[in-house]
Amino acid sequence: MIGVVATLKVQVEKTSEFEAVFLDLAAKVKANEPGCLLYQLTKSKTEAGTYKVLELYASMDDLKAHGGTDYFKAGGAAMGPFMAGRPEIEYLDAVE
Repeated sequence: MIGVVATLKVQVEKTSEFEAVFLDLAAKVKANEPGCLLYQLTKSKTEAGTYKVLELYASMDDLKAHGGTDYFKAGGAAMGPFMAGRPEIEYLDAVE
């Protein structure tokens, strides 16, 4: 399994719009990607506008397929105006 933690910084005044776009994307991921075992948006309790996406994929192929979907690309473009910086992505190997 492959884990991903994506840290997203969002303009504080645009968090509602960001969340709406992200939740639409997450619904598409959950409905169409059986190899995506977890795709959860979380929000910091201490840093306004900071979100972390917790992701878990069955394989590297599943992760690559996720990034290649039209809805992922469209979601990223739609979130762009709400961002306060580039995403920070950390890739993790599952310990099994």
